[in-house]
Amino acid sequence: MPPTVLVLLSVGSVQFGAAIAKGLFDAVGPGGTVLFRISLSALVLLLLWRPNLRGYAGREYALAALFGVVLAGMNLSLYLAIDRIPLGVAVTLEFLGPLGVAVAGSRRLLDGLWVVFAATGIVLLAPLDVLGGNDLDPVGVAFALLAGVLWASYILLSARVGGVFPGGTGLVISLCVGTLLLLPIGISDGGYALLDPKLLLAGLGVALLSSAVPYSLELEALRKLPTRVFGVLMSLEPAVAALVGFLVLDELLGIRAVVAIGLVTVAAAGASLFAKGGS
Repeated sequence: MPPTVLVLLSVGSVQFGAAIAKGLFDAVGPGGTVLFRISLSALVLLLLWRPNLRGYAGREYALAALFGVVLAGMNLSLYLAIDRIPLGVAVTLEFLGPLGVAVAGSRRLLDGLWVVFAATGIVLLAPLDVLGGNDLDPVGVAFALLAGVLWASYILLSARVGGVFPGGTGLVISLCVGTLLLLPIGISDGGYALLDPKLLLAGLGVALLSSAVPYSLELEALRKLPTRVFGVLMSLEPAVAALVGFLVLDELLGIRAVVAIGLVTVAAAGASLFAKGGS
């Protein structure tokens, strides 16, 4: 299968996973749903990869633990956001995190253009009456932006974790740490419903679609695809999220939200396509 198709399948998988996750909120809440995702992802990857989790220095475990804190916070923030605002809008705001990483420190005029596009998108999505009565929940917007900050931290930490631990060992350790952190939040939100076999099966679907499947697809695609092209394809996530939100969750977006998603998508694609020194 062509690597571009693998990336597109990965993007679709993540967003369908998010849509299924939102469908679980009434039963187990965002906290219970993110506990399903992180804990079951850890279990699946433990069984698939069977990594050796012992024999590392304390500072290396500390790095993996920090990565786990960021991973748990990023996913919880996103789920708290999509509980309040449409999926496409939440993912668009969250995507500002990796976009910021892509253009951070650049002094090129072209990168400034992508920042202007992204900033315009933020203004269009701002829940302020002076901008025309946007009815987005400001708390949901704040959680989506927090998820973006944590996504940027995730990107910066993932390279360090990947350099310290072989294969997916660091990710598995981080997911285990994230599971421990999310246990009280998940149990508080979901209670005994977390033990319902049907909900557990749906939670496994979220874990597979949101983590195990896309990670595997992206790993295979990156073996053949230049990182620059990979970044451009990944920039389609906000648009795909809006489409999935419409098809699966019946979330209709106004013209301002659609324009904002388009601007952020163009900004992310441009930052990837014209990245300085990109391969």
